[in-house]
Amino acid sequence: MIRFDHLSKGFWLKGRYKTVIDDLTATLPTGESLALLGRNGAGKSTLLQIIAGTMRPSRGRVVHGGTISWPVGFSGSFHRDLTGAQNVRFIARIYGVDTDELVTFVEHFAELGRHFHMPVNTYSSGMRSRLTFGASMGIRFDTYLVDEVTAVGDAAFKRKSRAVFRERMKRSGAILVTHDMGQVKEFCDAGIVLEAGKLHYFDDLDAAISYHKELMA
Repeated sequence: MIRFDHLSKGFWLKGRYKTVIDDLTATLPTGESLALLGRNGAGKSTLLQIIAGTMRPSRGRVVHGGTISWPVGFSGSFHRDLTGAQNVRFIARIYGVDTDELVTFVEHFAELGRHFHMPVNTYSSGMRSRLTFGASMGIRFDTYLVDEVTAVGDAAFKRKSRAVFRERMKRSGAILVTHDMGQVKEFCDAGIVLEAGKLHYFDDLDAAISYHKELMA
């Protein structure tokens, strides 16, 4: 369960205050994979970071039960001066999982080669995404927050990413941000559309996609 209690978030841009989440009060269902849809700039990635606790809301709060991943695809929580391996070891200690097992999983999964033992500030954006995705998939969370990451890499890596994500979804829920409607239909049970700071929940995934397309038109 994830509950938003009068949640608001805004930013000052060029001397003007822009509200991206506006007094949001809603409860998301437990154990479902939800597509988070919305136009560019609607605040989808901002909402994921607030749910994860990596960004503070302007007002209100998020209440949740169970464990929630950091936003997969967002590498801001990784220390740029540490190596990929050092970051993974730190994460393992934070989340209380076996350090060696997580390091072994991520090193094999992310396919970074020698770069796994080099500072993250030398990584390309794709390499950082593969590191964060591998680290997140290596830990069993009740809810995964995923931001476009399954689009990273070549065809073989994409297939591997989808396979491990599909396996995790057998026992966990997710909130997935992507512009790929194929991925939405493959992984998600229901949809939520963020528009003008408000969330619109749809049990029917096709209805969510249709509403999103209407807004985009």
